[in-house]
Amino acid sequence: MLSKFFRRLALATAVAGTAMPAMSHAADFPSKPIKIVVPYAPGGAVDIVTRLVAQKMGETLKQSIIIDNRPGGATNIGMDIVARAPGDGYTLLTASNSLASNAALFTNLNFDPAKDLIPVGAIGYAPLVVVVPSSSPFKTLQDLIAAGKASPDKLTYASAGNGSSGHLASELLKDEGKFNALHVPYKGGAPAITDMLGGRISFMSINPVEAIPHIKGGKMTPLAVLDSKPSALLPGVPTIASLGLPNAAASVWWGLCAPKGTPADVVAKLNDALQKALADTAVQARLSELGAVTTPGTAADFGKFVQDETVKWSRVIKAANIKAD
Repeated sequence: MLSKFFRRLALATAVAGTAMPAMSHAADFPSKPIKIVVPYAPGGAVDIVTRLVAQKMGETLKQSIIIDNRPGGATNIGMDIVARAPGDGYTLLTASNSLASNAALFTNLNFDPAKDLIPVGAIGYAPLVVVVPSSSPFKTLQDLIAAGKASPDKLTYASAGNGSSGHLASELLKDEGKFNALHVPYKGGAPAITDMLGGRISFMSINPVEAIPHIKGGKMTPLAVLDSKPSALLPGVPTIASLGLPNAAASVWWGLCAPKGTPADVVAKLNDALQKALADTAVQARLSELGAVTTPGTAADFGKFVQDETVKWSRVIKAANIKAD
């Protein structure tokens, strides 16, 4: 009996010993620098937003946060790096729209965005805006839609490439507005905007920050903000909801993800640092300059948002038979 007791005691001690670390993952986290992989080149909006948030998170966590830019492959390179990283909280991803669309756009991904990456928290979003050249005969979105219905073979829209946020947003607008237009993909947003301003393209769906210089210069006219709320950068421009097409809302958005297997308490600690960063007035002001607003919330909130976005854009991609470049 005594030997059986000691065997049970030894087993219980062993189980307790293995369970204790699982209960205290975040106790000494982070004990070394954290890396955030940005799947875009330095200097762009995603890079700027990440560095801004990372600095404030680092102050809260009392640890350095390193930005690792890994552009290419329509963000698949960066996402794959994080998906393969250890789930310990020391490698994170700045996720964007591609997290919700790439599984439908690509058939040969080496990872599953829905399974291999888990949400940490949303950062913010910037609603896109539908624009036309100032020389356009279309002065309202209703004018544009009417033309697309009357002459479906004449209306065109440009984007930064197949599967880009502008491409998908314009396809959604077509679907909700029940009109037709031909997609003209470009290798980047700049040449697409140049051709639209030259009158060779009918319209585009772009970030307000890209549009404002041309709007102020009198070369571009905004027709609608693709959101339910007005844009502070574009006062007076109607929202897509106010025009009767609330389901055509579209934006660029950002959030943080971690590899699967990252302990829940570590995710919670990272999310707490993120919330403190998003509450910082300097962060909010800089995001506002980018046409964006912060979206504080839990990891679960961000996870639900990504799920909804995945369903939404997968439907658009399938209906339009969109293939990535």
